Amino acid sequence: MSFTNSCEPSREPELLRGYYGPDPYDINWAFPLHEATLESERVKLTPFIPSTHAEEYMKQYNEHPNLHRWIPLDLRSTDHLLTTVEVMVRRQPGWLLFAIHDKTRGGAYAGVIGLVQASAHTLSVEIGWVLVFPAFQRTHVAPNAVGLLLQYCLEVPDAARPGLGMRRVQWTANTRNMPSIGAAKRMGFKEEGTMRWSWVLPEGKEGNGIPIRQGDPRRLNPGRDSTILSVCADDWENGGREHVQQVIDRP
Repeated sequence: MSFTNSCEPSREPELLRGYYGPDPYDINWAFPLHEATLESERVKLTPFIPSTHAEEYMKQYNEHPNLHRWIPLDLRSTDHLLTTVEVMVRRQPGWLLFAIHDKTRGGAYAGVIGLVQASAHTLSVEIGWVLVFPAFQRTHVAPNAVGLLLQYCLEVPDAARPGLGMRRVQWTANTRNMPSIGAAKRMGFKEEGTMRWSWVLPEGKEGNGIPIRQGDPRRLNPGRDSTILSVCADDWENGGREHVQQVIDRP
Protein backbone atom coordinates (compact mmCIF):
# COMPACT_ATOMS: atom_id res chain seq x y z
CA MET A 1 0.00 0.00 0.00
CA SER A 2 1.44 3.35 -1.01
CA PHE A 3 0.24 6.91 -0.77
CA THR A 4 1.41 10.46 -1.25
CA ASN A 5 0.67 13.76 0.44
CA SER A 6 1.13 16.76 -1.83
CA CYS A 7 -0.36 19.26 0.62
CA GLU A 8 2.01 22.04 1.58
CA PRO A 9 1.92 23.46 5.11
CA SER A 10 -0.25 26.55 5.40
CA ARG A 11 1.57 29.82 5.82
CA GLU A 12 0.64 33.25 7.01
CA PRO A 13 -0.45 35.27 3.94
CA GLU A 14 2.06 37.78 2.65
CA LEU A 15 1.20 41.39 3.35
CA LEU A 16 -0.50 42.84 0.27
CA ARG A 17 0.88 46.33 0.37
CA GLY A 18 -1.43 48.91 -1.14
CA TYR A 19 -3.71 46.31 -2.75
CA TYR A 20 -7.31 47.51 -2.83
CA GLY A 21 -8.68 44.57 -4.79
CA PRO A 22 -9.79 44.22 -8.42
CA ASP A 23 -11.35 47.09 -10.33
CA PRO A 24 -14.29 46.90 -10.69
CA TYR A 25 -14.47 45.38 -7.23
CA ASP A 26 -15.72 41.79 -7.28
CA ILE A 27 -17.33 40.86 -3.94
CA ASN A 28 -17.20 37.15 -4.91
CA TRP A 29 -20.29 36.36 -2.80
CA ALA A 30 -21.88 32.93 -3.27
CA PHE A 31 -25.44 34.08 -2.56
CA PRO A 32 -27.95 36.60 -3.95
CA LEU A 33 -27.43 40.11 -2.64
CA HIS A 34 -30.97 41.29 -1.90
CA GLU A 35 -30.20 44.98 -1.58
CA ALA A 36 -33.74 46.02 -0.62
CA THR A 37 -33.65 43.61 2.33
CA LEU A 38 -30.41 45.21 3.49
CA GLU A 39 -31.98 48.62 4.06
CA SER A 40 -34.29 50.00 6.75
CA GLU A 41 -35.68 53.49 7.18
CA ARG A 42 -32.57 54.50 9.12
CA VAL A 43 -29.70 52.20 8.08
CA LYS A 44 -28.37 50.78 4.83
CA LEU A 45 -25.76 48.05 4.34
CA THR A 46 -23.55 47.98 1.24
CA PRO A 47 -20.54 45.82 0.41
CA PHE A 48 -17.29 47.05 1.94
CA ILE A 49 -15.12 48.32 -0.92
CA PRO A 50 -11.54 48.98 0.25
CA SER A 51 -10.91 51.89 -2.10
CA THR A 52 -13.98 53.61 -0.66
CA HIS A 53 -14.06 52.49 2.97
CA ALA A 54 -10.60 51.44 4.16
CA GLU A 55 -9.15 54.93 4.70
CA GLU A 56 -11.93 56.11 7.03
CA TYR A 57 -11.92 52.76 8.83
CA MET A 58 -8.22 53.14 9.66
CA LYS A 59 -8.70 56.80 10.58
CA GLN A 60 -11.30 55.74 13.15
CA TYR A 61 -9.02 53.01 14.48
CA ASN A 62 -6.00 55.32 14.76
CA GLU A 63 -8.12 57.81 16.72
CA HIS A 64 -9.78 55.10 18.83
CA PRO A 65 -7.42 52.08 19.14
CA ASN A 66 -9.78 50.39 21.59
CA LEU A 67 -12.14 49.71 18.68
CA HIS A 68 -10.10 46.57 17.96
CA ARG A 69 -9.95 45.35 21.55
CA TRP A 70 -12.15 42.31 20.86
CA ILE A 71 -11.56 41.86 17.12
CA PRO A 72 -9.53 38.61 16.84
CA LEU A 73 -7.56 39.82 13.83
CA ASP A 74 -4.32 41.71 13.23
CA LEU A 75 -5.53 44.99 11.73
CA ARG A 76 -2.76 47.26 12.97
CA SER A 77 -2.18 49.08 9.65
CA THR A 78 -3.93 49.84 6.38
CA ASP A 79 -1.96 47.08 4.67
CA HIS A 80 -2.98 44.58 7.35
CA LEU A 81 -6.62 45.60 6.87
CA LEU A 82 -6.37 45.34 3.09
CA THR A 83 -4.72 41.93 3.30
CA THR A 84 -7.36 40.59 5.69
CA VAL A 85 -10.23 41.88 3.56
CA GLU A 86 -8.71 40.39 0.40
CA VAL A 87 -7.48 37.04 1.71
CA MET A 88 -9.96 36.22 4.48
CA VAL A 89 -13.06 37.88 3.05
CA ARG A 90 -13.10 38.56 -0.70
CA ARG A 91 -11.39 35.34 -1.76
CA GLN A 92 -13.80 33.26 0.36
CA PRO A 93 -17.26 33.06 -1.32
CA GLY A 94 -18.94 32.46 2.04
CA TRP A 95 -17.65 35.70 3.55
CA LEU A 96 -18.91 39.22 2.95
CA LEU A 97 -18.10 42.46 4.79
CA PHE A 98 -20.57 45.34 4.73
CA ALA A 99 -20.20 49.05 5.33
CA ILE A 100 -22.93 50.44 7.59
CA HIS A 101 -24.53 53.74 6.53
CA ASP A 102 -26.65 55.91 8.83
CA LYS A 103 -29.41 57.38 6.69
CA THR A 104 -30.42 59.77 9.47
CA ARG A 105 -27.06 61.50 8.95
CA GLY A 106 -27.10 61.69 5.18
CA GLY A 107 -25.84 58.16 4.67
CA ALA A 108 -22.73 58.67 6.81
CA TYR A 109 -20.34 55.72 7.03
CA ALA A 110 -20.88 54.36 10.55
CA GLY A 111 -18.92 51.11 10.79
CA VAL A 112 -18.74 47.57 9.44
CA ILE A 113 -20.51 44.25 9.92
CA GLY A 114 -19.88 40.93 8.23
CA LEU A 115 -21.23 37.51 7.32
CA VAL A 116 -18.82 34.68 8.00
CA GLN A 117 -18.66 31.12 6.67
CA ALA A 118 -22.06 31.15 4.99
CA SER A 119 -22.91 27.66 3.76
CA ALA A 120 -25.62 26.60 1.34
CA HIS A 121 -24.90 23.00 2.41
CA THR A 122 -25.60 23.48 6.13
CA LEU A 123 -27.83 26.56 5.69
CA SER A 124 -25.85 28.36 8.37
CA VAL A 125 -23.90 31.58 8.72
CA GLU A 126 -22.26 33.71 11.40
CA ILE A 127 -22.52 37.45 11.95
CA GLY A 128 -19.09 38.79 12.82
CA TRP A 129 -16.62 41.67 12.61
CA VAL A 130 -19.22 44.00 14.11
CA LEU A 131 -17.59 47.39 14.61
CA VAL A 132 -19.49 50.67 15.00
CA PHE A 133 -17.54 53.93 15.03
CA PRO A 134 -17.73 55.87 18.32
CA ALA A 135 -19.93 58.70 17.01
CA PHE A 136 -22.62 56.13 16.15
CA GLN A 137 -22.42 53.89 19.20
CA ARG A 138 -25.41 53.59 21.55
CA THR A 139 -27.77 54.68 18.77
CA HIS A 140 -30.08 52.89 16.36
CA VAL A 141 -27.15 51.96 14.12
CA ALA A 142 -25.96 48.65 15.58
CA PRO A 143 -29.46 47.22 16.28
CA ASN A 144 -30.58 48.11 12.76
CA ALA A 145 -27.45 46.66 11.15
CA VAL A 146 -27.72 43.37 13.05
CA GLY A 147 -31.48 43.25 12.50
CA LEU A 148 -31.09 43.73 8.75
CA LEU A 149 -28.63 40.86 8.54
CA LEU A 150 -30.95 38.62 10.55
CA GLN A 151 -33.77 39.42 8.13
CA TYR A 152 -31.50 38.91 5.12
CA CYS A 153 -30.26 35.55 6.42
CA LEU A 154 -33.42 34.05 7.92
CA GLU A 155 -36.22 35.11 5.60
CA VAL A 156 -36.97 32.59 2.84
CA PRO A 157 -36.09 33.45 -0.77
CA ASP A 158 -39.74 33.98 -1.84
CA ALA A 159 -40.62 36.34 1.03
CA ALA A 160 -41.79 39.89 0.25
CA ARG A 161 -38.36 41.06 1.38
CA PRO A 162 -36.38 38.03 0.20
CA GLY A 163 -33.70 36.38 2.26
CA LEU A 164 -31.28 33.49 2.04
CA GLY A 165 -33.41 30.93 3.89
CA MET A 166 -30.73 30.05 6.42
CA ARG A 167 -31.68 27.74 9.28
CA ARG A 168 -29.04 29.00 11.70
CA VAL A 169 -27.41 32.38 12.28
CA GLN A 170 -24.58 32.27 14.81
CA TRP A 171 -22.88 34.92 16.92
CA THR A 172 -19.63 34.29 18.77
CA ALA A 173 -17.86 36.56 21.22
CA ASN A 174 -14.89 36.46 23.53
CA THR A 175 -16.32 35.17 26.81
CA ARG A 176 -15.03 38.36 28.45
CA ASN A 177 -16.78 40.64 25.95
CA MET A 178 -20.01 41.13 27.85
CA PRO A 179 -21.22 44.11 25.73
CA SER A 180 -21.16 41.93 22.60
CA ILE A 181 -22.94 39.06 24.33
CA GLY A 182 -25.56 41.46 25.71
CA ALA A 183 -26.10 43.07 22.32
CA ALA A 184 -26.70 39.67 20.74
CA LYS A 185 -29.20 38.67 23.40
CA ARG A 186 -31.13 41.91 22.94
CA MET A 187 -31.52 40.96 19.28
CA GLY A 188 -32.97 37.59 20.23
CA PHE A 189 -29.88 35.38 20.11
CA LYS A 190 -29.95 32.46 22.54
CA GLU A 191 -26.81 31.49 24.41
CA GLU A 192 -25.81 27.89 23.73
CA GLY A 193 -22.53 27.47 25.59
CA THR A 194 -18.79 28.04 25.45
CA MET A 195 -16.39 26.85 22.77
CA ARG A 196 -12.98 26.65 24.43
CA TRP A 197 -9.80 27.55 22.56
CA SER A 198 -11.78 28.61 19.50
CA TRP A 199 -9.29 31.22 18.25
CA VAL A 200 -5.54 31.61 18.10
CA LEU A 201 -5.25 35.34 18.68
CA PRO A 202 -2.63 37.82 17.48
CA GLU A 203 0.07 38.65 20.00
CA GLY A 204 -1.10 41.14 22.61
CA LYS A 205 -4.83 40.34 22.36
CA GLU A 206 -6.86 39.46 25.46
CA GLY A 207 -7.31 35.71 25.56
CA ASN A 208 -8.63 33.23 28.07
CA GLY A 209 -5.75 33.80 30.49
CA ILE A 210 -4.70 30.15 30.46
CA PRO A 211 -0.93 29.67 30.07
CA ILE A 212 0.16 28.17 26.76
CA ARG A 213 1.90 24.82 27.20
CA GLN A 214 5.54 24.25 26.34
CA GLY A 215 6.07 23.15 22.76
CA ASP A 216 2.93 24.83 21.39
CA PRO A 217 3.68 25.81 17.76
CA ARG A 218 2.27 29.32 18.33
CA ARG A 219 3.27 29.86 21.91
CA LEU A 220 3.26 33.67 21.68
CA ASN A 221 -0.37 33.78 20.57
CA PRO A 222 -3.02 33.63 23.32
CA GLY A 223 -6.12 31.48 22.96
CA ARG A 224 -9.71 32.66 23.02
CA ASP A 225 -12.74 30.98 24.51
CA SER A 226 -15.96 31.98 22.73
CA THR A 227 -19.53 32.29 23.92
CA ILE A 228 -21.77 30.78 21.24
CA LEU A 229 -25.24 32.19 20.55
CA SER A 230 -27.71 31.64 17.74
CA VAL A 231 -31.04 32.53 16.20
CA CYS A 232 -32.49 29.63 14.22
CA ALA A 233 -35.31 29.29 11.73
CA ASP A 234 -37.74 27.96 14.32
CA ASP A 235 -36.92 30.89 16.62
CA TRP A 236 -37.55 33.21 13.70
CA GLU A 237 -40.95 31.71 12.94
CA ASN A 238 -41.98 31.77 16.59
CA GLY A 239 -41.65 35.43 17.49
CA GLY A 240 -38.08 36.18 16.40
CA ARG A 241 -39.12 37.99 13.23
CA GLU A 242 -41.48 40.29 15.13
CA HIS A 243 -38.94 40.93 17.89
CA VAL A 244 -36.26 42.01 15.42
CA GLN A 245 -38.67 44.29 13.58
CA GLN A 246 -39.63 45.91 16.88
CA VAL A 247 -35.95 46.53 17.66
CA ILE A 248 -35.39 48.03 14.21
CA ASP A 249 -38.42 50.31 14.62
CA ARG A 250 -37.58 51.36 18.17
CA PRO A 251 -37.08 55.16 18.47
